[in-house]
Amino acid sequence: MIKLFTLAAVLLSCSTQTGNSQTAMSPTSINPVAAPSSIHSFKVESLDGGVINFATFKGKKILIVNTASECGFTPQYEGLQQLYDQYKDKLVIVGFPANNFGAQEPGSNATIKEFCKSNYGVSFPMAAKISVKGEDQAPIYKWLCNRSENGVMDASMKWNFNKFLLNEEGELLYYFESGVEPMSTTITSKL
Repeated sequence: MIKLFTLAAVLLSCSTQTGNSQTAMSPTSINPVAAPSSIHSFKVESLDGGVINFATFKGKKILIVNTASECGFTPQYEGLQQLYDQYKDKLVIVGFPANNFGAQEPGSNATIKEFCKSNYGVSFPMAAKISVKGEDQAPIYKWLCNRSENGVMDASMKWNFNKFLLNEEGELLYYFESGVEPMSTTITSKL
């Protein structure tokens, strides 16, 4: 009988220890859903209805730009295309049309695609129109703008043609506001 009580006590002790070890797990091990560590985890719809898979850009720097067709900064498309042509062996540019600022991107994806191609000869990847701020902010911009997601910095989307530069591993390096021209040394010196 004593042996039976001893065995029961040992079993009860083991189950209690197992329960305690489970409650001592870190929050990240309990919750497997965590923010992506790099931009390479994202896939977004492209302007022509395909998919832009950021994992295919591993090994190159990435410049992400929120764009608009009717903005005072719209001529930066020319500089973006020039930058892309000059550095495409080590840089990918991805444009994200957005209508968040002054309703300056009112067109459909097809209209935007035609505008970019016919006016600026844009050949770099362009994503489908999204929201870059607010309650309907696209997940990729939520990641870009929040240190809690990207692990580097917070950024505030203030206008069209804000730029994010990421390294070859897909980690955020720099944020540039609208007035920074694509071909400026502010950007080119970091490539």
